[in-house]
Amino acid sequence: MRKLKFSKRAQTKLIAIIVVIIVIAAVVGIAYYYLAPKPAPKPLTLGTTDKITVLDPAKAYDFFTWEIFNNIGEGLLKYKPGTTELEPGIAESYTVSADGLEYTFKLREGLKFTDGTPLNATAVKWSIDRVMRLDLDPSWLVTAFVDRVEVVDTYTVKFVLKKPVSYFPALVATVPYFPVSPNSYPANDTAEPLVGHYGPYKIKSWTRDVEIVLEANPDYYGPKPKSEIFVVKFFKDASSLRLAVETGEIDIAWRTLRPTDIIDLKEAGELTVIEAPGPYIRYIVCRCNQAPFNNTLLRRAVAAAINRSRICEEVYKGTVEPLYSMVPKGMWSHIDAFKEEYGERNLTLARELLMEAGYSEENPFEFELWYTPTHYGDLEADVAAVIKEDLEETGIMKVTLRSAEWATYAGEYIAQGVMPIFLLGWYPDYIDPDNYLTCFLHSEYSPDLGVFYNNSQMDEWLEAAQTELDIETRTELYINVQRLMAEEAPVIPLFQGKLTIVTSPDVKGVVLDPVMLLRYYLIYKE
Repeated sequence: MRKLKFSKRAQTKLIAIIVVIIVIAAVVGIAYYYLAPKPAPKPLTLGTTDKITVLDPAKAYDFFTWEIFNNIGEGLLKYKPGTTELEPGIAESYTVSADGLEYTFKLREGLKFTDGTPLNATAVKWSIDRVMRLDLDPSWLVTAFVDRVEVVDTYTVKFVLKKPVSYFPALVATVPYFPVSPNSYPANDTAEPLVGHYGPYKIKSWTRDVEIVLEANPDYYGPKPKSEIFVVKFFKDASSLRLAVETGEIDIAWRTLRPTDIIDLKEAGELTVIEAPGPYIRYIVCRCNQAPFNNTLLRRAVAAAINRSRICEEVYKGTVEPLYSMVPKGMWSHIDAFKEEYGERNLTLARELLMEAGYSEENPFEFELWYTPTHYGDLEADVAAVIKEDLEETGIMKVTLRSAEWATYAGEYIAQGVMPIFLLGWYPDYIDPDNYLTCFLHSEYSPDLGVFYNNSQMDEWLEAAQTELDIETRTELYINVQRLMAEEAPVIPLFQGKLTIVTSPDVKGVVLDPVMLLRYYLIYKE
């Protein structure tokens, strides 16, 4: 067979034609990539039994709504993921005056809220003034410490404090300090606008108690969220939440599955179960300013009779651990003060205290113990039942269990003094021992949480620790506080929780840390 031969000129022409074809194909491919319609990004979906209360940082004072705000909003400072270390947020830097009374923050320039309003020093001052003026539940995190806020210039804002506060940087990382837009939030009322925030995500849609859909905020200064769309679905109970993550309806189950669910899912091995120590605590409040628990002997008797280990093992199957102080384990200054005072459990001491107070088996101490059935998960009734059995094992206490839904329990009964002794839980507002002690034990603040405890020595130690900058001295003061708290038992610690999240195997980027607020913007699917 004869071979075809091409002249050099023909070869050059053929090569040119091939190059042109390749270039045209590349241009068409690139054009198609950029111009052709693309499928919408698949959302990452999280399920929870928690609920959003109100999308207003001047009013919101619950764990889950704060979590939402930490994804659609940001403070002057924020916590570095996985740590308790503060880093710059919407403020790029700050300075402190020599007397500790003035904190001056330099804001990042060019930021704007999701309604287009500039985020500047004027907006920060307006937001803080609004929180102070409305004087709602979370306002104490501002009003207890801040005297006034001043605009220094367009991007510089100054906080003048009432007195030096050793942990003020931690305070400005909390939600009441998050700025919101003056053009979306009313000056003298609360609201729930879907715009007017500034954070990694913005709100695309929200149907109360059904779902909230978040989308990446293109105007955020920091790294873009790992998932363009993040959906949070709300479930009525732990059973439906578990079913949803097992069937793939959701990618993540977060607060709150039952301990038995967690154990089962671990054993099944099909989903990823992530656990970390948590700083949330559970405890009993005694109303100290009215009978019967204005009697220290009776408070001490209750504290001595409770079997914390039984609650942890029988009710929570080892997914929580006993706690003997209001300061959680792992936080500096913690001591097992109640164990020092009462041991693991001391029924003999409980009986002696009850008899000293004038009670006996023939004349038992009768009272109501209150709990709320759903706010802390499905097991709250079981916790109350175990405590009732523990107390009645003295033979001198007779306990009637009573319950009320959270809105009534927290919104009415605590303030009205309906409940003489009741179960509560605490999630930290800011990461410092002060947040676990002052609001419960200082005479000025304890009425807000239904404790009504008043001890001048306690007040003196707490106030000294608030302004003291030396951590060793603060530690000594907080040890004194914990021991006095155990002696008088106005609040009685029960157990400390763990953080647990369940995900499908392809979900990555979950960070559980002491701040306890899940950062949606770090999570993605492989």
